[in-house]
Amino acid sequence: MKSAKVIVADDHTLVRAGIRSLLEQVKGIEVVAEATDGREALQKIQEHDPDIVLMDIAMPGLNGLDAAARAARDFPDVRVIILSMHTTEEYVLQALRAGAAGYLVKDAALAELGIAIASVLRGETYLSPAVSKHVIEKYVKRTQTRRDEVEDKNPRLSARQHLTSRQREILQLIAEGSTNKDIASTLRLSVKTVDSHRTQLMDKLNIHDVAGLVRYAVRIGLVTVDR
Repeated sequence: MKSAKVIVADDHTLVRAGIRSLLEQVKGIEVVAEATDGREALQKIQEHDPDIVLMDIAMPGLNGLDAAARAARDFPDVRVIILSMHTTEEYVLQALRAGAAGYLVKDAALAELGIAIASVLRGETYLSPAVSKHVIEKYVKRTQTRRDEVEDKNPRLSARQHLTSRQREILQLIAEGSTNKDIASTLRLSVKTVDSHRTQLMDKLNIHDVAGLVRYAVRIGLVTVDR
């Protein structure tokens, strides 16, 4: 039986090395590539056609959640397992909505890593035991009720939950300190186009300063303050 091909995506060199070392102890697993951010992960997926991608949730440039969403859209046969230090239901729910097939906490044991990979290869969804399924179910019901109530009172607020993929990408780059020129170079767009996206983003969120955008990006998990 052929080995399952795995890509490890994490912006910390030591973390990638540690995960690779663990995976080398799991029979039937072959690490075919590593990536330092979400954008590189998508390139590696296209190059290597892996079965599994272990994707860190917090990476610069393009975070793991948005990268997972793009992978689910563009490479539907690839199964993404999100790696995170967070066990709160908000992060887990975002990962599942992005199309991730699994959510694994970074302090998981080697045995759990193997179980997670085997589960998603069978087409199942794997969640670390540290994440309670019933808590997630309660959270889904609670947030749906709250969202319906809020949108009924103020439709403009609902727009905050519906940023486009490009707007989320630009928001993350702004929050990480990139200028319009930097963003244009990274995304291969004109500075004028980036400025237009930035204006639309601020109008949609009703936030008109960079500090406010940074706070919002942190609040919705696009960037973290404890990296």
